[in-house]
Amino acid sequence: MPTPTKGARLGGSAAHERLILANLATQLFEHGKITTTEAKARRVRPLAEKLITKAKRGDLHNRRQVQRVVRDKDVVHKLFAEIGPHFSERAGGYTRITKTVPRKGDNAPMAVIELVAEQTVTSEAERARKTKFAKDEAAQAAPVAEETTEATEAAAEETTETEAPASDEAAASDDADAKKD
Repeated sequence: MPTPTKGARLGGSAAHERLILANLATQLFEHGKITTTEAKARRVRPLAEKLITKAKRGDLHNRRQVQRVVRDKDVVHKLFAEIGPHFSERAGGYTRITKTVPRKGDNAPMAVIELVAEQTVTSEAERARKTKFAKDEAAQAAPVAEETTEATEAAAEETTETEAPASDEAAASDDADAKKD
C-alpha cells in the first residue's frame, strides 16, 4: 500500500484514507469499473495495479498480502481466479482513468476508473476501422473459402460423371416403355 501523503489526505486521517482506498479497490475488482472523483481515482490506481500484479503471481504469500487490503474473500477469489490470469501477458497498465462531467451537487471533477479489457475493445475497433488486422482476418478466411469451392467443384464433377450413365439408363428404360405401348 502506498505510504500516506503528507498534508491533505482523502477522508482526513491516514487510517481513513487507507480504508477509502481499500474499499475503492474492492469495488473496482468486484464491478470492473467505478465512478469516483479524479483525486480518488488517481490515488487508487497504483494500489489496484499492485494488487493485480500480486494476483498474477498467484502464490499463498501474495494472496495473504492482498487479503490485508481487500477484506472480501469473494473479491479476492475473483481477483486471483479471473482478473490475474486475464492480465498474465500484460506487464502493467491494468487500469484506465477517463474524465467525465463534474458532479452536480458540488461540481467536483469526476472520473471513471476501469479495468482494461483490451481483447474485446481492440478487436471491435479494428473491425470498425477495417485496418490491417481486419484485412489479415479476411485473408485467412479467403483460403478456407477457396478450399470449400474446390471441394464443391470436385463433388460436382463426380456427380456429373455418375449422373451421365444414370440418365442413359433412364432414357433406355423410357424407350423400352414406349416400345411396349
